[in-house]
Amino acid sequence: MIEIKVPTVGESISEVTLVQWLKKEGDYVNRDEVLCELESEKATFELTAELAGTLHIVGEEGATLKIGDIACTVDETAAKPEGAAPAPAPKKEDAPKKDAAPAAAKAAPVATDVKATPVANAIMSDKQVKPAEVKGTGTQGRILKQDVLEAINNPGKRGGDKAFGREEKRDKMSNLRKTVSRRLVEAKNSTAMLTTFNEVDMTRIMEIRKQYKDGFKETHGVNLGFMSFFAKACSIALLEWPAVNAYIDGDSLIYHDYCDISIAVSAPKGLVVPVIRNAESMGMADIEMKVVELAKKARDNKLTPDEMSGGTFTITNGGVFGSLMSTPIINIPQSAILGMHKIQDRPMAINGKVEIRPMMYLALSYDHRIIDGRESVGFLVRVKELLESPELLLLGKDPVKALLEL
Repeated sequence: MIEIKVPTVGESISEVTLVQWLKKEGDYVNRDEVLCELESEKATFELTAELAGTLHIVGEEGATLKIGDIACTVDETAAKPEGAAPAPAPKKEDAPKKDAAPAAAKAAPVATDVKATPVANAIMSDKQVKPAEVKGTGTQGRILKQDVLEAINNPGKRGGDKAFGREEKRDKMSNLRKTVSRRLVEAKNSTAMLTTFNEVDMTRIMEIRKQYKDGFKETHGVNLGFMSFFAKACSIALLEWPAVNAYIDGDSLIYHDYCDISIAVSAPKGLVVPVIRNAESMGMADIEMKVVELAKKARDNKLTPDEMSGGTFTITNGGVFGSLMSTPIINIPQSAILGMHKIQDRPMAINGKVEIRPMMYLALSYDHRIIDGRESVGFLVRVKELLESPELLLLGKDPVKALLEL
């Protein structure tokens, strides 16, 4: 009998939450097979079997475990039962998928983004019940067997909801949510935070995207989004206004000659901020590919602690949710964060005439202890200039002025 313990996942992390078991008590598991999902305050990771054998569960779903606690045991002396799944072969990305056996196909659970127990999945598949019609009452909204039965017995009412219902539900706060809460309060209480606003005319960027998006996708295999323009503009402005790219460490000011830009991403379990390192040295396609990679990892809860630490500046895009204006909170220990917002057509005075232009409000929240009004406004005006004339992103200045060395 071997004990499988919670591994060390970071110097500052002392406990994790056992999110869910992917195997059941008494299952025969193969070596390196994933047993369960664990969540720390920074990331979600998997626990695998060290040897093949019969699984005996110790930690319960939703329980908080200390580093080194026993999550489960595996009896490696147990005989492998007939019909047990063979050990998984090394994955090959382009290998064709084999057709499943008819019996397995019949019992396959319906495709869903909502997690459900195997029994609940089987009932939904058999009774043709859609996950959207079921209200999950398990941990983090997981669908249980009783939830599916309630939906079947109360057709047309999601999860058997009743009119004028006054039920309450108490969910344990996840480690990630607790960490986000603590850091937000710490940022508000430990910084002299102030926000300055500006607006940017997105006409040229939208024209460039419309003109070159197909060729960009064909050449680089990734869509041309807004984030690459903003990351490049911020990188240039950060190097010109180094105080915005610095932070306070005790009695010292730490300046950076590089731009590690954190991007706020909405993940299933909360907001995460993975980092694009050395954004100042990356091309537009490299930035877009990195954004796609980090966003996918965030959705799949696969981000590592290293990918979410060490940023020097943060960009957050509330516009994807329809936000017209907001005051973002600094991602400590950084000193500034740029908030992007919804692009909205508005009448603007252009050369004495009223024209309809696609406008976006920008908000820069900054720590006034290290960044003065001159730096904050200068930085934001520079970002606005670079975005309204994207040609400047290539050299950081007007090509004619560069030619004349002005």
